[in-house]
Amino acid sequence: MALETSPDAPAAVRTIANGIAGWINQLGAVWVEGQLTDVSIGRGTTTVFGTLRDTDADISLRFTCNRRVFEAVDPPVTDGSRVVVNAKPNFFARRGTLALAVSEIRHVGIGELLARIERLKQLLGAEGLFAAHRKKRLPFLPHTIGLICGRDSAAERDVLENAKRRWPAVAFRVEHASVQGPAAAGEVMTALRKLDADESVEVIVIARGGGSLEDLLPFSDEGLIRAVSQAKTPVVSAIGHEPDSPLLDLVADLRASTPTDAAKRIVPDVREELDGVRLLRDRGLRAITSWIDREAHALAAIRSRPALAAPATDLQRRSEEIAALVDRNRRTLLHRLDRASDDLAHRLASVRALSPKATLERGYSVLQLADGTAVRQLDQVTPGDTLHARVTDGRFDVEVTSKETSK
Repeated sequence: MALETSPDAPAAVRTIANGIAGWINQLGAVWVEGQLTDVSIGRGTTTVFGTLRDTDADISLRFTCNRRVFEAVDPPVTDGSRVVVNAKPNFFARRGTLALAVSEIRHVGIGELLARIERLKQLLGAEGLFAAHRKKRLPFLPHTIGLICGRDSAAERDVLENAKRRWPAVAFRVEHASVQGPAAAGEVMTALRKLDADESVEVIVIARGGGSLEDLLPFSDEGLIRAVSQAKTPVVSAIGHEPDSPLLDLVADLRASTPTDAAKRIVPDVREELDGVRLLRDRGLRAITSWIDREAHALAAIRSRPALAAPATDLQRRSEEIAALVDRNRRTLLHRLDRASDDLAHRLASVRALSPKATLERGYSVLQLADGTAVRQLDQVTPGDTLHARVTDGRFDVEVTSKETSK
């Protein structure tokens, strides 16, 4: 039942605390799954203190347990163990704190862990996080490689030493993080975001030297899997294991079987590349030499043809043909000119024979009226008209004194 309060009638702190304690006490004993952290045994007491952490969220609850109950678990539990506990939530009103009073502790079975990983795998797979088209291509020769691994770990040495042995000029940016335990997934995600934001980093390797299923649980953490799928930089999973594959292998852009294998796959071998360059150079030299030889033979074959072997002969022959054509054209043109000249002389003689002037030269004259009209008939003139008479060497005027019709 809700408390009725107001600014004028507030509830006391003890009333609220006791109310919360009453509500929590009604919950009774519950079974809770989580991961043990910060486990300690109070000095001079038989009480074990610790924190039960949620494996998929940043939420935790304090717990207390009788030492006898804690040590009765077989095999023994330690920090990082995944457990199921039977506990009763208690709210301590005087201190305002909540804790679980644990009465029984059980290990989470391997089969149950695998089943949960499989369910998460199916969920994320249905979202497309493991699809092949999401995989990013690794650069052929990255200048800077991001490496996430445990501090002073064998995985770090394997990656650095093998990569530098293959390509001495390669550079690394190393981010150390816990690779097992309750804080591992969060630390790896933090390191991943930091390297992904660095534009000089071209590929990121997450490396660990193997371990049990429980040790590898952080690499199947849903938050880490989603962070890797959202990264802009290609990610390589290099967890040294084989039987059980964490979900990181499925979402990563490349899965390497071990940290050493990752070093071999992220950078080329300088000796192999130099051998390849020499091989390609030799092949190129042979190809060019063969092409030059083939073209030289083709050129020699062309030069051996008569037209190119003795080009002056063909030119001389063509020159003679041209000279003959020019001479023939000249003769033809002169012949036609001669014929045209004779024809012109003949026509000129005909024109001269028909010319009025020739008629005049034979003793005839032409009489013209005053307007220049030639007199052809008798009725064109009358006595007294003055006519113009044209002869061979000039003209003179005559007067008509009479006219007579011919019979």
